[in-house]
Amino acid sequence: MTNNKLPRWLSLSIAFPLAILNAWVLLQVVKYFQPSVSIFVAASLLAFVLDYPIRFFQQQGVKRYLAAGSVLLFAVVIVVALTLTLVPLILQQLNELANFLPSWIDSGTQQLQAFQTWAATQQLPVNLSGLLAQQLDKLSNQLQSLTGQVLGFAVDTIGSLANVLLTVVLTIYLVLNGERLWDGIFQWFPRHIGSQVRQLMREDFQNYFIGQATLGALLALALILVFLALRVPLALLFGIIIGFFSLFPFGTGIGIGIVSLLVGLQNFWLGVEVLVISVMIDQVNTNFVAPRLLGNLTGLNPVWVVISLLLGTKLGGLLGLLVAIPIASFIKDVADSWRAGGFSVPPAENVSKDGISGEQTPDVVLER
Repeated sequence: MTNNKLPRWLSLSIAFPLAILNAWVLLQVVKYFQPSVSIFVAASLLAFVLDYPIRFFQQQGVKRYLAAGSVLLFAVVIVVALTLTLVPLILQQLNELANFLPSWIDSGTQQLQAFQTWAATQQLPVNLSGLLAQQLDKLSNQLQSLTGQVLGFAVDTIGSLANVLLTVVLTIYLVLNGERLWDGIFQWFPRHIGSQVRQLMREDFQNYFIGQATLGALLALALILVFLALRVPLALLFGIIIGFFSLFPFGTGIGIGIVSLLVGLQNFWLGVEVLVISVMIDQVNTNFVAPRLLGNLTGLNPVWVVISLLLGTKLGGLLGLLVAIPIASFIKDVADSWRAGGFSVPPAENVSKDGISGEQTPDVVLER
């Protein structure tokens, strides 16, 4: 038989445009089926997270349906309690922030002018008044617009109520019957591959989201208590903002910077205190708490982390930003296992009793 194998460079040159084409087709499919894709992804993530305590109760001898019902009931109680207590306070402080911003901008401008006057008396070559005044005006407009959008989104929930209810219903279904759904999907994989891929997916998604949510909650709680002790205005809102930003890679520094700047507009030295203390608490959280909760979870190079975040945001917006890192970590783990031979066919399964090659394994699984 004639060997018609293409040269390696030609194979790669053909594979690259095909990969780009497939990525573009995937993007179009995701956009076409929105918001259904977002609903399914959100429900799957919630089901992944809820499955963790359910499995814990199962290990204690509790039956699956009883454990699932208890966890779902507890989750509903927590959501209702937060909706009735915490959400109104957050909306109130968001409204207060929108009202405080103009006076805080004026206060920041006055502090800047005072600094400019002091620099002039000291004959320092500093002239920041014009540049920073323009930046403060831009920041004020952007923050007021963002606050108005958040308030409008919080008030105008009628249009998205159906999607929220659909997400909740789909989450409950996935918690109760998702095991059979995933069994059906992974039956199309060879048995020795499907079990490993399934385990890697569960570990990457569950560990990442549970760990990040725990770290974010601890950071937010610690900052809220410290801000209350320092009498920082809107302490609850600012603590939650930093905690929310911590869910994203590199987001904690952005959240701390925004909050410190806002507080510094009203009181410069209080803003410095907020910056220093927030960084200290974040370092404690990152260097002492995070390794015990997450360990070396992703193992991704920071370059790939940034690329994953950009692609996730392009494909799925905020939801894509949330799932970008665990998906990238899952792809890396699968590639590492494949390269290390972890997905090779075991010798005992390579040949069946009838002498049929192990390549027929998927058919055996389907007939089981």
